[in-house]
Amino acid sequence: MTRLRRPPRLGLPRLSARARAWLLALLCLLAGYLVATARQTLVRPPLVLGQDAVPPVGAAPADTSDTARVTLENVGGPAIRIRPAQGEGGTLLVFYPGGLVRPQAYEWLGRALAAQGVETLIPAFPLDLAVIQPNRADALIARYGKGKRVLVAGHSLGGAMAAGYAAEHAQALSGLILMAAYPAGNVSLREASLPTLSLLAERDGVAAPDAVRGGLERLPAGTTLTVVPGAVHAFFGRYGPQRNDGRPTVTRAQAEGDILRALTAFLARIPSASVQK
Repeated sequence: MTRLRRPPRLGLPRLSARARAWLLALLCLLAGYLVATARQTLVRPPLVLGQDAVPPVGAAPADTSDTARVTLENVGGPAIRIRPAQGEGGTLLVFYPGGLVRPQAYEWLGRALAAQGVETLIPAFPLDLAVIQPNRADALIARYGKGKRVLVAGHSLGGAMAAGYAAEHAQALSGLILMAAYPAGNVSLREASLPTLSLLAERDGVAAPDAVRGGLERLPAGTTLTVVPGAVHAFFGRYGPQRNDGRPTVTRAQAEGDILRALTAFLARIPSASVQK
């Protein structure tokens, strides 16, 4: 009978007490970093009204308290509701924030649009990721959309989720607005007769301009593509610089003015008869 020989043991070098102490310290630092990173993702900052509403120097949009009423609502979860200072808006815009971006970063836009009779709802998502709850607009539209033109919009990942929502509810919507975003590869609105605006930041380093342009193939044939000159990905929301983004060649105030003008022109082309029943 042939005996099987044990494979030789691979010996590991013995560490000195000092080396073991350094290794333990490094492992503790790594564990602490991982815990801190996970906590930052799982525990989101508070939702604070007005925190990011102050306009940058020279900003064109009028976003002071006398042009809008801003409240925090709870309809299927927290949502910022921004209405005209007087009366009710004839247009409802449900805006999906970008990934890991707090809703208040887009409050500036809702305040500016309120002066034009637009009511904006910016929902908060679990972990600030619209992909977790893509149909969040359902409850908001059911509560506030009756008798109004209803549009969905979104920035970056929020825009992709808004496009997916629009693909399933095109007949009930009056329009779609994408900011530095495009539909997912398995989503197509090509056959939908839905007025659509796609905003592309010229210096965007996060949503590649070629990808945004390529997304037009999955959007309605009449989609309007508007390039925001010199702008970067982070100029759509007031949340500060973003990793891997491009370098802007204009001020944030200039970019916000261009964004607002593009939205105003787009909204003016949508028939007022297209309303929620």
